[in-house]
Amino acid sequence: MEMYDSLSQEYDYFVNWPERLAYELPFITAQIESLPGNHPPIRALDAACGTGMHAIALARRGYLAAGADLSSKMIERAIANAASAGVQADFQTAGFGELAGRFSDFDTLLCLGNSLPHVSSLDELVKTLADFAACLRPGGMLLVQQRNFDAVLAQRARWMKSERAGRLGEQEWLFVRFYDFDPDGLITFNILTLARAGQGDWQQKVDSTRLYPLRWGELSDALVKAGFEQTVSYGSLSGEPFDPVNSGNLVISARAKN
Repeated sequence: MEMYDSLSQEYDYFVNWPERLAYELPFITAQIESLPGNHPPIRALDAACGTGMHAIALARRGYLAAGADLSSKMIERAIANAASAGVQADFQTAGFGELAGRFSDFDTLLCLGNSLPHVSSLDELVKTLADFAACLRPGGMLLVQQRNFDAVLAQRARWMKSERAGRLGEQEWLFVRFYDFDPDGLITFNILTLARAGQGDWQQKVDSTRLYPLRWGELSDALVKAGFEQTVSYGSLSGEPFDPVNSGNLVISARAKN
């Protein structure tokens, strides 16, 4: 978690949250609110929630929202963000495999932002998905968003398409993301952060973490092994069809067995 603890203070400048939420929330909420068996208020858990912005946005819509992240620094930011937004959300420091002991009977569980590939193996993936299933009510929905690693691995696409920039007063950040393809089949994900105040010199740092590049077939099979059914795949959080060759993202919805 060193990478995410390190990024916690500037992470909300790394992401353009108003733009991202305006794009993603219509699909996410349509998926959740069409789920049979919901009884308002809808209960939503964001696993690997980061600074809590998805959970906060759902709380604003009247959901009973919760979030968990292994990074305590990210959870500190999430709690502060919820207070600033004037909403209630239950944020707790907890990683994959630790959720079911803290959260239960949720209508939906979100795992967004390429978080699930932080598992280190297929065995760990199945255990993580089983932990997710245990947090859901019967028939509850899991919604996963990650990179389309079928395309990433086929193209050996090292550099992510766009750099990110952020500014607060005189403070300015520039973020560049890239992969290293490791000999053991995993990927090292790197974020180069450039920061400066005013017209001062740019300061730089590189934060890195390892990812398991989950392919579509692997994730689909693991969902079945973990007790999910009715899986549907999309190519983005706009709901377009998934194309293993060309889609930038893989989004899968699945239902916990009744």
